[in-house]
Amino acid sequence: MARAHVCPDDYHYSWDRARSPVLEIDDGDTVAFELPEVFGGQLTRDSTVADLGTLDMKRVYALAGPVAVSGAEPGDALEVEVLDVRTRGWGWTATFPGFGLLAEDLPETRLHIWDIPDGDFAHFADVARIPLKPFCGTMGVCPDLEGRHPVMPPGHFGGNLDFRDLTRGASLLLPVQIRSASFSVGDPHAAQGDGEICSSALEAPSSATLRFRLHKDRPIPAPQAVVPPSGLQAGVDGGRYVTLGVSGDLMTAARDAARAMVEHMSRTYGLEVADAYLLASVVVDLRIASIVNKPNWVVAAHLPLGIFA
Repeated sequence: MARAHVCPDDYHYSWDRARSPVLEIDDGDTVAFELPEVFGGQLTRDSTVADLGTLDMKRVYALAGPVAVSGAEPGDALEVEVLDVRTRGWGWTATFPGFGLLAEDLPETRLHIWDIPDGDFAHFADVARIPLKPFCGTMGVCPDLEGRHPVMPPGHFGGNLDFRDLTRGASLLLPVQIRSASFSVGDPHAAQGDGEICSSALEAPSSATLRFRLHKDRPIPAPQAVVPPSGLQAGVDGGRYVTLGVSGDLMTAARDAARAMVEHMSRTYGLEVADAYLLASVVVDLRIASIVNKPNWVVAAHLPLGIFA
């Protein structure tokens, strides 16, 4: 019988296959996580722009875990179902010199503290009303690499994907790299645009509840997902299946995402590969999911599932 767990509030700041798990779970179990803002709680509601200059950058990308999944082996896929993500009523967005898509145009440091008391909307300078779509910017299994490695950039193991569609009701599939998978999560966001162009979203401490399912002998080349409807495809109901490409070259990332999608469509719907390719050109949306986690970029290929109803 599936069990419910609470992950200890024990955070780490790197990928390391030698790190001992803080929790061991079975297929089908759920885990509740308490996640600080991305700097591990160094920023608060009362922080000012001056505080950005005193941050300990060794404490960026605070991750909860690792969580060991019993029976997980390389060649399996770990499905992470997002049951809930809830903010704690506030968040921040900032710019840092040298970071972001327009770092050369806008080099100054800036900090905006958001008040989000109702959990549904945030207001910006009495100009905009932003609907909240909380998600975890970083979810990944530990890569099979020696030593410690920074959380950013993302990779084929997942990690700092900043893929904003991983909200409540979505499922993320990750290719298991090492025995027991060693899953970690962090970097909670209350809202984000595709690309996260200034290098931070609406960063907000949050709680998250995730369910884990193990798919034996299901090798996938990179993260894939099933996400709720978003209105991208007018007139098409249902969610979307998403394949991700992660690469230091944006064109390579786009090709990897498209290649994985064509293979998925061919296998799932019994199409010849060439026919799946033709259909993908008509219905699949290619979107830049993240373009600031240098040196790797993330491209997402979205397939509307409602067309197969």
